[in-house]
Amino acid sequence: MILGRVIGTVWSTKKDENLTGAKFLIVRELSLDYSEKSNFVIAVDSVGAGEGEVVLVATGSSARQTTFTKNKPIDAVIMGIVDRLDVPETKE
Repeated sequence: MILGRVIGTVWSTKKDENLTGAKFLIVRELSLDYSEKSNFVIAVDSVGAGEGEVVLVATGSSARQTTFTKNKPIDAVIMGIVDRLDVPETKE
């Protein structure tokens, strides 16, 4: 899974008929301290995420395991909105 922040929306009026009704969001990957990485992914939203929210993204064949994405040509899906992270501090 990828931890990321929704940074935008992709609008596509012409697409595969199996994707009708799908909302495509641009998600920038995050580190555990919420700092942005350079990687991003376009993901189908299955949970009603919005711009600025921190989300969990499943990719690959796992992206087709949600109710909405089952048997659809999808490689990335937002399948969770993050409320908080609990990461213990490490001593260096």
